[in-house]
Amino acid sequence: MSSPETANSGKATKLKKLQAVKGMNDVLPQEGLHWEHMETTLRDWLSSYGYRMIKTPVLEDTALFRRGIGEVTDIVEKEMFSFIDRLNGDELTLRPEFTAGIARATIEHNLTYASPQRVYAMGPVFRHERPQRGRYRQFNQLDVEALGFEGPDLDAEMMVMLSRLWENLGLTGVRLEINCLGEASERLAHRQALISYFEQHQDLLDEDAKRRLHSNPLRILDTKNPAMQAMVNSAPRLSEFLGEASKAHYEGVKQLLSDRGVQFNENARLVRGLDYYNLTVFEWITDMLGSQGTICGGGRYDGLIEILGGKPTPAIGFAIGLERLLELYLETIKPEVSPDLDVYVVYQGEGTSRRAFSLAEELRDAGLTVVLHGGGGGFKSQMKKADQSGAMMAVILGEDELSNGTASVKPLREEGKQLVVPQETLAEAIFELLYGEGELS
Repeated sequence: MSSPETANSGKATKLKKLQAVKGMNDVLPQEGLHWEHMETTLRDWLSSYGYRMIKTPVLEDTALFRRGIGEVTDIVEKEMFSFIDRLNGDELTLRPEFTAGIARATIEHNLTYASPQRVYAMGPVFRHERPQRGRYRQFNQLDVEALGFEGPDLDAEMMVMLSRLWENLGLTGVRLEINCLGEASERLAHRQALISYFEQHQDLLDEDAKRRLHSNPLRILDTKNPAMQAMVNSAPRLSEFLGEASKAHYEGVKQLLSDRGVQFNENARLVRGLDYYNLTVFEWITDMLGSQGTICGGGRYDGLIEILGGKPTPAIGFAIGLERLLELYLETIKPEVSPDLDVYVVYQGEGTSRRAFSLAEELRDAGLTVVLHGGGGGFKSQMKKADQSGAMMAVILGEDELSNGTASVKPLREEGKQLVVPQETLAEAIFELLYGEGELS
């Protein structure tokens, strides 16, 4: 039976062109080089602070995000990719963020039983948003969590280590904003004061603010509606409701940042979008990416693991949108990135392909990175491919070399004469050319 895509009243039709799902983008090989370079930089930086990788499933029980993120957040209300598993009826969701899943794994595997943990995860997350610059429906995050640590020192260390990352990447114009959300009881008192205040100004509230008034009034403070700005600026501030312990924690964070020379702006309206935050929250912002200027956000969430059924566990973390970070890095630095390739093997003439295949494997055995030319073609065409590959040098095997047991070595990235080398010492000769001093004689 013909499918609708391939038949139309008995006449052959053109197959429908298949494309990526809207807001879910391909990373092509040249872009992949930049991704590899950035991810290596990130892993080295995290390792220097003692963080180790954790991997959690892309699919989780929907209840995890409803309970952990909050029923009345934008993510849960409008953005999650959720579905019913038709095989067993389970309600599942593609992860919209990492923290809830890491908290679930911490509980399930008793990760903090013996000692606190510093962990990170890197990979795709999914939110059904309107695709725009720096914001996609499938995008990549770096998520960093310190589990089981209390006190202001880890809060400050995370912001200091991020400052070091921007320096490592050569980024400028990235600024830090911080705030203190206090504890649950303090936020509740502030929440009640906000509701009372906004009820007195209902005529100024837009529809979104009216919807949030009794469910999540803190989010009204984050409005971008110009008509509401003056009224919101006069709303009760959370700082007026903080107790002595919360104030001391916040002062400790600010002092440690100042000791290290990390500049910051205090933003009383910085609230973050998820319900589980307490005490310190922060964002790193740039003006180079238009309206989507936040490249990193995080804070402390001491109550989340208990909310999800675990023992009370202090924790703090942050997430970086990697597409935004890469865009900022490429716009700022414009780095020259090429494949880490030592050798491109070129062969020409009858009987050379079999020996070239073995020769490439012998060079790999020695620890070199090697591409063997594939697909045939003339010598000139193969050398063009060798140059385009980014390899440091070409190894050439022709009929003369095959009969003599030699190979020719031609530098591709700098001036140098072409050398003829015995095949049994080819790897040593290449290593000397790559890492030794002077030319091989």
